[in-house]
Amino acid sequence: MKLRTSLATFAVLAALAGARLDAQQPATGRPLSLADALRIAETASEEVGIARAAADRAHGEQLRARSERFPQIFASLGYTRTLASEFEDIADNAPPRNPQALDPIDDNPNDAFPATCFNYLNPSGTTTDRLTGLENAARCTSAGFDFSALPFGQRNNWTLGLDVQQTLFAGGRVTAQTRMAGAGRRIAETSLTSTRAQLVLNIIEAYYDAALADRLLAIAVSTLDQAETTLRHTQLARQVGNQPEFELLRATVARDNQRPILIQRQSDRDIALMRLKQLLNLPANEPLVLTTPLDDTTAVVPARLTSGLSPSIDSVMPAERAPVRQAADAVEVSANALRVAQAQRLPQLNVNMKYGRVAYPPTGVPGWTDFNTNWTVGVALQVPLFTGGRITGDVRVAQADLEEARYRLTQARELAELDSYAAQARLEAAAASFAASAGTAQQAARAYQIAEIRYREGISTQVELSDSRILLEQASANRALAARDLAVARARVALLRDLPFGAIGAPSSGVSQQQAQQQQPAVPQRSQQATAFTAGQTGAFAP
Repeated sequence: MKLRTSLATFAVLAALAGARLDAQQPATGRPLSLADALRIAETASEEVGIARAAADRAHGEQLRARSERFPQIFASLGYTRTLASEFEDIADNAPPRNPQALDPIDDNPNDAFPATCFNYLNPSGTTTDRLTGLENAARCTSAGFDFSALPFGQRNNWTLGLDVQQTLFAGGRVTAQTRMAGAGRRIAETSLTSTRAQLVLNIIEAYYDAALADRLLAIAVSTLDQAETTLRHTQLARQVGNQPEFELLRATVARDNQRPILIQRQSDRDIALMRLKQLLNLPANEPLVLTTPLDDTTAVVPARLTSGLSPSIDSVMPAERAPVRQAADAVEVSANALRVAQAQRLPQLNVNMKYGRVAYPPTGVPGWTDFNTNWTVGVALQVPLFTGGRITGDVRVAQADLEEARYRLTQARELAELDSYAAQARLEAAAASFAASAGTAQQAARAYQIAEIRYREGISTQVELSDSRILLEQASANRALAARDLAVARARVALLRDLPFGAIGAPSSGVSQQQAQQQQPAVPQRSQQATAFTAGQTGAFAP
């Protein structure tokens, strides 16, 4: 049991020593300012990459919808090799062509079918003329037919084609689809802008959360040093008989109560730095040194990131907020989707033209003179007569989507007003808290110095000294927390136009009020009242 207790005590003391060493020694690691963090985040954020891909996809959808306004032209080149055909027996069994058997009057070997083969019977002629026609038909039959120029059963088939299609009338469907795709692209681009603004705000919050955690750690280290100094003075006074044993025990307990707070502050700082590293995609084991002071609340967001944004809440109208713009574009998408559904009831008129060249060479690649021309032009009219209620169902779904989108737009406008009011209220409260805490920390430090001298000289008690230490600790934490909240509130106002709606009434501080209050150890009722009075005077904690 003693061994376990010793090991546990050693572990606590080792962690405490490490935390004090980290806080007291000069920080070593990669220097990182707020501007550097924002610059790194622009290229390292996965959320921005996803939003950028969505914007590119929406642009492609717009181009695809717009393409139906223009003619669709396709060119083709094809080759077909016939291995077996049902027509090959006809060509193989056909008797050879005998030009000498043809009519001497129409003896043209280049003609596959002489004119006498088609005009062999004259109904109005004499009997002799009819017999002569039958004899000519017999000679044509004996001469055979030439199948080489026909497409049936040819071994080689080459085709060159040009296909043109154009929609003449679609009941407004093409126009509605183009407008719907344009609104979808605006929604995606607004989402990209909103994602970037939210990223900037997240980086600012994470950076100042880490700076605040670092400041609270330094306060905890300073408070522990003060408690140890008080303990040493009490031990010396006890040795000479100026202080009773109760004062020594009280000083020891006050020192020991501060050690867990120091360890907790070290853990909070490590967690805050880890969150910042994850947002920036930095190695987890890389040490960081934050160079932007926590009290620097004037230049929170670089000008290159806030160009074109509103400098104040009053100039940001609810209709200009990113969620409201997206909701308005969503209404346009739903309205055009309804037009597309209604256009299905109207006839659709298309025109098409096909131009082709075909050739059937015996072997090899054909020459240009071997090709024959096929050229057709057609018009198609399509009218829906019966679809089983599908079009009616599509129209009702589109109407419901449009009604829902309109309600969401009204809701977005109301939330925009509330969110803008909340952002303004947080900024005013943070500015008031920061101004109220301006001189409190210096006054509390001076009060503690006086109380420490009074206690060392035996004029006051340790209760007065503990009260002064608690007030100093509370004032320092309040000052740091007010600086962090003011910086974040100013950044939120600067980015308000493109930010999504925030959590109304949620605390903006990454380090909560409860964590900040953990800086103080357990004290008697009179000390707690003094601490509460000081916190009320400084207005230290964020909403």
